[in-house]
Parts: sequence; C-alpha cells; structure tokens
Amino acid sequence: MSVLEVTGLSKTYGGLRAVQGVDLRLPKGQVRALIGPNGAGKTTLVGLITGRVTPSAGRVRFLERDVSRFPAYRRIAMGMGYTFQITSVFANLSLHENVALAVRRRGGTVAQVDRAVIAALSEVGLALRVGQLAGDLSYGHQRLLEIAMGLAQEPQLLILDEPTQGLSSGEVTAFKELIRRLAGKTTVLLIEHNMDVVMGVADYITVLNFGAVLAEGTPAEIRANGQVQAAYLGGE
Repeated sequence: MSVLEVTGLSKTYGGLRAVQGVDLRLPKGQVRALIGPNGAGKTTLVGLITGRVTPSAGRVRFLERDVSRFPAYRRIAMGMGYTFQITSVFANLSLHENVALAVRRRGGTVAQVDRAVIAALSEVGLALRVGQLAGDLSYGHQRLLEIAMGLAQEPQLLILDEPTQGLSSGEVTAFKELIRRLAGKTTVLLIEHNMDVVMGVADYITVLNFGAVLAEGTPAEIRANGQVQAAYLGGE
C-alpha cells in the first residue's frame, strides 16, 4: 500500500516553475529523504503535499484518496502530520499544553491525553521538562518539541522539514535513533540538509534539482550517482 502518491505535481509562479511534474510514491513504513540544493523546490513540494500550496497541475493521493484540493486541516485530520522549517510552537504555553493541543484532535479522556503527552515528550527526550514554558527552551529543544507535537497525532505520514536544524551533535544522534524506532511503524518524509542524517536513516532518497526529480535510489545508489554528486554532493 502507498501512503502517499504524487503524480505530475507542478507549481508555477508567473514564469517561474518552482515544481515541475514531480512523481513520488511512498510505501507504508518507509523513511524517505527529500534532498536537493537550496532553491530546488523542496519547500514548495512539501507545501503542495500538505495542502498549504495549491498545485498548478498534478494530483496528490493520500491513503488512496485524492486530496489534491483538500485544505491542510483536512489532510491533518486524515493522518498527515508535519513540522515546519521554522518552529511554530506556542511560546507562552508549557510543553504539556503544546503537545496536548495536538493530542486532543484525536479525542480521549484527560488521563488518556496526559499519557499520550508524556509518551510523545519521552520519545524526543523532553519528558522532564513537561511543565516548562516552550518559549524558554533553546531553539534545538523547540524543534524537538515540534516533533513531539507531530508524533502525538499518531500520523500515518509524518513530514519533517529540516528537523535537525539547530540541534547539538548529541541531539542529532538522538534524533537518528528516534527515526530508526519509527521506521516500519510510521511513514516518514524527511527534508534534510545533514547528509550524515540522511544516509544514516533513509530507506530511499529522492533528489530534487530545479523543481524536478533528478534521481531516486537507496543511500548507496545516490552517493554513487554522478549527476547527484555534480548537483548537490560536491563531488563526494
């Protein structure tokens, strides 16, 4: 079963083709990395997938339903979770309250919400800070809190946009361990510049360049691809 299937997805802004005829298929349980140079169209593609950007052409199927014209909130309700490239936590609320907002979308008793909040914060190593204000966290910890908010929704597809930005080396290691734990249980689309993270956790990689798919393959195949080396990996 494909959790996500993108066909001919395009977005044009005036004369600029930000995304050009992208095809993408994510099998259930796969960790897929989306990489490419700055300006390759990664953020626009994620916006198209999540419903924050309206496509010029093409379609998006999620859980075997055509959601191309669904707004973002409907896709979230169906089980599509995502974190933003820039943190979007509620600074004046505690970590518990931030995560609880995400959990309550699923319903449940107060006790069930509390258990889910602690479980999500434990996954990212923030359980001991449950009562702290989100705004008092470091930037890296705010990124982890946002991931906890995504996990708390128990998504069928979790989209993480630059999740390791601002994390310390120890936190990056913990993040890689988290993705490995999620592998097989949750389908993950990871937009990431840290190639150590990409090569260490991805089952499969899609490379964008100038808004189009340049290459796809396993980490070993992508590392050995001459076109990718020239466009993105700097000749590694």
